[in-house]
This record gives sequence, structure tokens and C-alpha cells, in this order.
Amino acid sequence: MGDDTWVQLFPHHFKKAYPYPSFNVKDLHTVDNGCIEHLLPSLYEEDWDVLIAHFLGVDHAGHILGVDSLPMIEKLEQYNGILEKVIDVLGSQSGQGGLHENTFLLVMGDHGQTINGDHGGGSAEEVETSIFAMGFKKSPTSIPSEFDTSSCEINLDQKNTCISTIQQLDFAVTVSALLGVPFPFGSIGRVSPELYALGAGTWNLESTNGDNSQNHSKEEEWMQNYCNVLCINSWQVKRYIDVYSASSVIGFSLKDLSYISDIYAQAEEIGSCSFKNSLLYNESSNSLLPALRRQIDTYFNFLLSVAELARSKWTEFNLQMMAVGLGILFFSLLIHFLAIKRITNPYGISLFPSGDSEVSIRLIIAYSVVVIRACSFLSNSYILGEGKVAIFLLATTAIFKLRYSVKRKMMLIEAIIFLLLIIILRFTIEVGLSKQAMTSQFMSAHSSWMLEIALGHPIWIHIAEIIPILALMLLAYLLYMTMISSSSWGICKYAVLGTSLCYILIAVHWASESTIWSSVPMLQGIGKNSIPRIVPRIIYVMGLGQLLLLVFGQLFNKERALNSKKSLVIKTVAMLSAYSSTVIILSGKQGPLIALASITGGYCIMRLDNIEQDPKDNTAGALTFDPLSVTQWSLLATCLFFSTGHWCAFDGVRYGAAFIGFDEFVLVRQAFLLTIETFGFSHILPVFGLPFLAARQYLMGQTEQDGKLLFLQLSQIYLMYGFITATTVTATIICVTVHRRHLMVWGLFAPKFVFDVAGSVLTDILICLAWLYYLGREDGTKLSTQ
Repeated sequence: MGDDTWVQLFPHHFKKAYPYPSFNVKDLHTVDNGCIEHLLPSLYEEDWDVLIAHFLGVDHAGHILGVDSLPMIEKLEQYNGILEKVIDVLGSQSGQGGLHENTFLLVMGDHGQTINGDHGGGSAEEVETSIFAMGFKKSPTSIPSEFDTSSCEINLDQKNTCISTIQQLDFAVTVSALLGVPFPFGSIGRVSPELYALGAGTWNLESTNGDNSQNHSKEEEWMQNYCNVLCINSWQVKRYIDVYSASSVIGFSLKDLSYISDIYAQAEEIGSCSFKNSLLYNESSNSLLPALRRQIDTYFNFLLSVAELARSKWTEFNLQMMAVGLGILFFSLLIHFLAIKRITNPYGISLFPSGDSEVSIRLIIAYSVVVIRACSFLSNSYILGEGKVAIFLLATTAIFKLRYSVKRKMMLIEAIIFLLLIIILRFTIEVGLSKQAMTSQFMSAHSSWMLEIALGHPIWIHIAEIIPILALMLLAYLLYMTMISSSSWGICKYAVLGTSLCYILIAVHWASESTIWSSVPMLQGIGKNSIPRIVPRIIYVMGLGQLLLLVFGQLFNKERALNSKKSLVIKTVAMLSAYSSTVIILSGKQGPLIALASITGGYCIMRLDNIEQDPKDNTAGALTFDPLSVTQWSLLATCLFFSTGHWCAFDGVRYGAAFIGFDEFVLVRQAFLLTIETFGFSHILPVFGLPFLAARQYLMGQTEQDGKLLFLQLSQIYLMYGFITATTVTATIICVTVHRRHLMVWGLFAPKFVFDVAGSVLTDILICLAWLYYLGREDGTKLSTQ
């Protein structure tokens, strides 16, 4: 009963099943109420051997609302009440001959949670969870020290509390031993002595005035049974290791197999499973406890050694295929570099002029920044602080630009604003990467990087709800001013108008979820029932419609050649506005503020582009490509990824964004929305915004040849951006290759690898789409004929 994943994995294994849909993370009660409805009545029935009740409310509450939210507290209190009822029912029928005389209760979590409810990483709070076991026979009051894994400490009530631990690896074989079913063939776990004793109900060793010899006999009897179980357990593990090594391409080395065989042989020399021990038990009047303890120790040693060896050796790497992949990436980097270097403008002048010391300095700084960032991935500490590294490098380039701004006595305001923006982003990255700061109390639906101050005070609550709406209004105003600045918008005008309407709908959507809305009961009901579902879907449809409008407008436009700065700016603004509404609503109430930060940063980079050039040398300014500006653009995109509260780990993904506007789980739809939310500000918008750098360098009143120059500059900018991305991915893969046996390979390096590869593939696709959208086929034809 409960999570329907059980039935999907084991469709024919249950005599009775009451599955409920588990992927609607907004639904905190359907699965739990189903469990409650069927759990207690089933405890009075005799037609089951194993009963599984899989509750999901705590998991969903953590994902959507956070661990410290009120619904989470309510769920935990509800579970406490259910657990008390279950124990009462089982206890009332656990007497001799009772229905639950031999019933064993296990209450456990399948994973932990971070403070913001995620559990995809490798931190202790995610991979450790609680297990509560209760046997209804008489419980033991003392445990032999050799089997006691508990650690004791004084709790807040000044009581001595002892807690034992069990590896998840050991759970399957332990439950199999308790149920009397064969051990799983692929398991290398060890039967837990504490759970086995508690479940078997035979470990009742009391220090009372009773017969000590009787207690001694009970201990001997239990250790005999447990030794037999460990013997079968060890035999199964040894059998699996032998089969695995014989069939696997890599397997264990001969040295490792010899070591395992020697340890197993030592255990077998002391005594085999039940046959020898039973003979000794019947023939000898002396105590068998020392011999049993010695044999149990040898089985422990064998099982622990196999588990430790498996953890260190069972990650198989195909070094040849890894070398092929690295070779392809290095070849890609070479092609990128040669393509950037060989592109020339229509006047025959290289876009990397030789002999220009200023250009050489820009090239050196740009490539140095890229190389430094790539080398930082060789350290796990720098991967954890990747956002800080990126913002530091961005600040370094900004100071370099500020130097020339002061020297040239121009663009000083832009340089200072850019540095101030970097300071703000540095603060947001610090807060965004802190899991403790990413609570969802501050924003009702999503975690945010905004500072958490006096959350209960109405002033701060109202400010947190009003500021995003004011930011939306400012974005709409900027779009309007851009649109009225020219009369040549054509079909792009309708895309911009659609975005303005989407901004209004986003404001309505957020207002429906705000506490201010509660003062109007009728509107509150409308908002809670309709707006959260309908409005996001309208925005998604309108965003898709805007994109189709721009694409068809480009396809059926007779004059598709890129021949003016004005047309490039119009196309870029229209495309960015079409994407922005969906990205903003998925990003939550921090979305408009991040959008303003990206606009401000992009504007400053564009204005400071080529500031090192002599302002009197207009020709050089028109013909020279500035790689440092593209590097800054890439670093800004990276900083926006971390500023939005993401990081390169699976618990850094905000899964709740995939359900904005939807309650049901559809894999493709939710994956698409989650991709847009994760990579919207850091990949999608930056790639489509790159043409601003080319438009900045393009002079007004150009001829057809100048249009070709603009095409070449834009091509080179995209090649440079792709080169930076490919360099980052190559460095990440080298890092993973070098650290493939590192302790943090799965907890840190592998997630970083996955995110960088996914980002690289997405960037390449977006560059191709942007190329087709902005350039058109006529430009490519003219280039090839020339």
C-alpha cells in the first residue's frame, strides 16, 4: 500500500496491492491517506506474511516546502500518531498464540534529506536515515560487547541515548534471514546481529536472580543459530564472487581472489555450517561460546573484507573508450581554435591583428582566465567553490576593463556598475550555495538567494512579494522603450507584446499565492483553485507561440540576410523576450531580479567591449574581435547559474519547478520544464544574447560588405563561446579521469561531469539554432562564394 513504484517494479508479487500515484510532489496526502485507510484494518487479518506501507508525505513536503516548513511538522506528527496506533494493535495481539506473536516491525526511510528537502547528493544528511525495529517478544536487556555497534551520548534531556547503525548493504540479507528466504544472489551484505537477534526473539539474556546456566545456554543456542546463518551468508557471497570473477571482463585480480579464498578457508577450518557445530554441541560438555565467537569473527572478517574490496574495485572504467572520448574533445578544441584564427573579414584583415600589443594583452588575459578556470577542476575544493572561482575571475577581468576606462576617461560609470553587480552576485552565490540558507520559507514556492531577515514580520513578507512584481514592471518598461526606439520591428513587435502580456500574467500568478491575497476571500478561492494551474500553462503556450512566430517570420522573410545592426538587435531582443517569460516563472520570484542582473551585466560587457582600442581608430574598432568580452559573457553565465541557487549536484536541481502549472507527472514534459529552469539563465538566454557583442562593434550606415563583416564577427563570437565551453568540458573529463578512484568521485566529480556534459550539449544545440535564426542561408552562400 502506498507508493505505486512497488507494483511497477514487482507487478506479480503481491497478493493484495493498493498503489497510489507517487510523482505528484505537490500532493502530500493522497498516498498517505491510502496507506492509513488500508494499514490498520490489515493488521487484524491473517492473510499476509509481509506488509509494506510506503508513505510519501514527508518526502513531498521536503521537496516542495522544505524541511522546516509547517506541513513537514504536521506530517511528522501525523506519522507519530499512526506509529503509535500500529504498535498498540500489534502489542495487543502479541501474546502467546496471538495473531502477532512473531510479528516484527520495521520503520525506516529510504534516504535522508537536506535542509531544503533534496536527496540526490552524497552528503551525510542525504545518505543516512533512520531505522526503528521492534520485536514483540521479550526484549533483551544486555548485549554482548562483540556484537554491539551502538554509540552512546547524552541527549538534550540529559539522558544516555545509544544508537546503533547498519549499512544499507546489510539490510537485504538480514531481512531474508528473518523471513527464511534465500539470500539475494547479488548481495554481498552481512546479516546484522542486532536485527537478527531482535527479530528472532531468542536474545533474551537477562541479568536476574534466575538460573545463570539457563541464560548461558540461551546465549549458546542463539550464537549457534547466528553462526549457521553467517556460514550460509558467507558461502553465498563466496559463490557470487567466484561466478562474478569468472564471467566479468575485469573482475577481481588473482591476488584479491587469493586473499578472499584464504580468509574463507580460515573460517571453514574452524567449522562448517550446522553439521560440525551440532556434533561438537552434542559431544562436548564444555562451553562452545569461545569457539563460536572465534568462528563468527572469522565470518565477519571475510564478509567485511569482501565488502571493502568490492567498494574499491567494483567501479569498472573502460580506459580505451575514455581515451577515445578525450581524443575527440581535443580534436574539437583544435578545430575551434583553427576556425577562430582563420576567419578573416571581407577586407582581408585578420580579426586578430598582429603587432597590436593591446589585442595581445586581451588574448593573453582571455585565454589565461579560461585555462585557470579549467585547471581549478582538478581540485575537489575548487569544484565545490566553482561559483566563487568564476566570480573571482570575472572580477579580475572587470578590473582590467576599469583600468582602461580610467585611462581612456570613458565608460567609467559602466565599469563601476559592472563591479558593483559582481559584488552583489558574489553575495548571492555565497548564499545560494549554502544549503542552510536555501530554506523555502522566504519564498512560498521556491528557494531564493534573497537574504532571510525577520521572516515573520509583515514588512519583510510584503517586500519579498512586491519587489519581484516591481522588477517585472521594470522589465516590461525596458522592453517597451526598446520597441518604440525603432519603427522597423515588423513581426518581432508581436513577440515583444506577447512577452509584456506574459509578465502581467506572472504577476497575477504570484499575487494569487501571496499572503496579501488572503484579505480578499473570494479572490483567494479563485486564485488557489484556478490561477496556479491555468496561468503557467497559458505562459508556456504563449512562449511557444512567440518562438514559432519568430521562426516562421525568419523562414518566410524574403530579406533574411544579416545586413544591419538594427535588424540584429531587433531579432535578438525578440528572441530573448520570447524565452524570458517561461524562464522567469519557472525560476520563481527571484526570476525578475536575476533577469535584471543579466541585462545589467550584458549591457556593461557590451559597452566596455573593445574599450582598450583608441577611440579615434574607428576602423580598428570595427574590425577587431575582442575575445575578452566573450570570456566575460561566459563567466557571467556561470555566475548566474550559481546565483539562482543551483550547483553541480543532483540535489542542486529544484524539482518543484517541473510541476509549476501541473500536478501530474509526465516524463518528457517535466524534464523539459526542469531543463529550462536549470539552464535558462546560464545557457539559453546567454547564447541567444551573444549577438549584442557583434552589434556593439558594427558601425551605423554600413554597405553590403559591412553586413558580411557583421556575419563574420558574429560567427567568430559563437565559435569563441563554443571553444570556452568545450575547454571547460574537456578539463572536467580530464579531472574525472584522473580522480576516477577518488573518494568523492560519485559524490562530487561525477555530478560535475554530468552537468558539464549536459550543458555542453545544450550549448552546442543552442548555438546551431541561434546561427540558423540570426544568420540565414543567404549569408552562408555569400561567404562561400567569396
